[in-house]
Amino acid sequence: MAKLILLRHGASLWNELNIFTGWVDIPLSQKGIQESLDAGKKIADIPIDVIFTSTLCRAQQTAMLAMSVHKGGRIPRVLHSSGGNLEKWGQIYSKETEGQTIPVYVAWELNERMYGELQGMNKDDMRTKFGAEQVHVWRRSFDVAPPQGESLKMTAQRAIPYFEKEIIPELKKGKNVLVSAHGNSLRAIVKDIDGLSDEAVVKLEIPTGVPIIYTFDKGKWVKDV
Repeated sequence: MAKLILLRHGASLWNELNIFTGWVDIPLSQKGIQESLDAGKKIADIPIDVIFTSTLCRAQQTAMLAMSVHKGGRIPRVLHSSGGNLEKWGQIYSKETEGQTIPVYVAWELNERMYGELQGMNKDDMRTKFGAEQVHVWRRSFDVAPPQGESLKMTAQRAIPYFEKEIIPELKKGKNVLVSAHGNSLRAIVKDIDGLSDEAVVKLEIPTGVPIIYTFDKGKWVKDV
């Protein structure tokens, strides 16, 4: 049996300012930092073998802060596969030291939904400009995208294949996996795991800084309570 831990990043500075963030790379707020540490305490006794995170710093900060209070003693090590000196020169030449690290894979496929021309805009201002109903459709429908942005369906079309290709194989090896990502990319993954309909997934709430834990055993999922 293996554990899958899904963790939405803690609150960001733009979350607190009520601004559409999407792919804009904004860090955690003080509240988000505390949420991440609190999340880490909740999973501190679960051994972590592999970590996956998005390219956005708020998800990466959340993973690192959560692991800073973990009891396992192993140290997260971000892997860089884009080539160049960072990948080539960042080698560990001690097997013992390498064994004390946890590989961290960074993937754009786990990024938040891209909100297009709403990014950087105040949500209340957009409701005034376009109407609350239209903004609600952009935010909560499954297949309607904001101007020049992504719908949840489009986000699922990148997040779910990555999940099935890269993350599930680690679980099949019996490894415990932490995924630190975003509300919509995680919503897509939960849709895949729980077999949710298009209508049901838009009602699914993924709170910031609260671990969602599944047990994976022989291809079957059980959500831990």
